Amino acid sequence: MSKDNVDSRLSSFDSRMHYSVEALSQELQGVRTSRASIGLLDPIKVDMYGSFIPIQQVGTVSAPDARTLVIQVWDRNSVKAVEKAIRDSELGLNPSVDGQTIRIPMPTLTEERRQELSKVAAKYAEESKVAVRNVRRDAMDWVKKSQKSGELTEDEEHRLADEIQKLTDGHIKDIDVMLEKKQKDIMAV
Repeated sequence: MSKDNVDSRLSSFDSRMHYSVEALSQELQGVRTSRASIGLLDPIKVDMYGSFIPIQQVGTVSAPDARTLVIQVWDRNSVKAVEKAIRDSELGLNPSVDGQTIRIPMPTLTEERRQELSKVAAKYAEESKVAVRNVRRDAMDWVKKSQKSGELTEDEEHRLADEIQKLTDGHIKDIDVMLEKKQKDIMAV
């Protein structure tokens, strides 16, 4: 098997692992900390025009201070739909409407709620680790099949297995760092 083909496959597996880490990053933005963050609203979809539209596509989202989010809705007719989507989102937010502006005060988090959110973040991280390990399994299966079919020598098989493990370890470490940072943010007073 050519070096370019092997490098291409390794790059493909690395990309898939990286995608799992990026997906975790997006999920963790939706886990609320004590500070207002526009990323908190990323998972919310608004039921408009017969489809579900990301909240960022119906208005301008900003965080004027650490305790408030503000959405300036572009279409006056969609304000109620945006408010409903926020209330129904299970994020525990209570928006107030003023014309085309929706203000969302960030409620203070109790210690119990902080612990629950920390567990949610840990669950997301574990799901991401499982996804990375699944990619690792696919990569190892490819290496073993290639070696059995004679495309790779045993030495190449061992070298690729080591490289795949290093990729996996690196992405798992990235996940652990992201989780630790998010849990510190959640538990900060």
